[in-house]
Amino acid sequence: MKMAEKLTTFDPAEGLTSHESVAAFMAEAFASEDAGYISHALGVVARAKGMTQIANETGLSREQLYRSFSASGNPTLKTTLMVMKALGIELTARSPAHRSEPT
Repeated sequence: MKMAEKLTTFDPAEGLTSHESVAAFMAEAFASEDAGYISHALGVVARAKGMTQIANETGLSREQLYRSFSASGNPTLKTTLMVMKALGIELTARSPAHRSEPT
């Protein structure tokens, strides 16, 4: 008789153990240009760092953070910027690279 394998839920927060992995994860999220995905990704990074620590640094409740950065959440820009600051993530604006026009 063969034993069935037990599958576990993958949690991307477990792999975010360095600044480099967080930066790559967030760069991928920003590249998607999907506000919901970016918000969810910030929530994953916040869980990796510790939601209690982020709550303490931002003055927001853990419940508010979980709700705001869930898959269906819609955090305000103010909340997003506060969490990004607590996570050490900077938002930078730049002009797109000049592309040559076809002739």
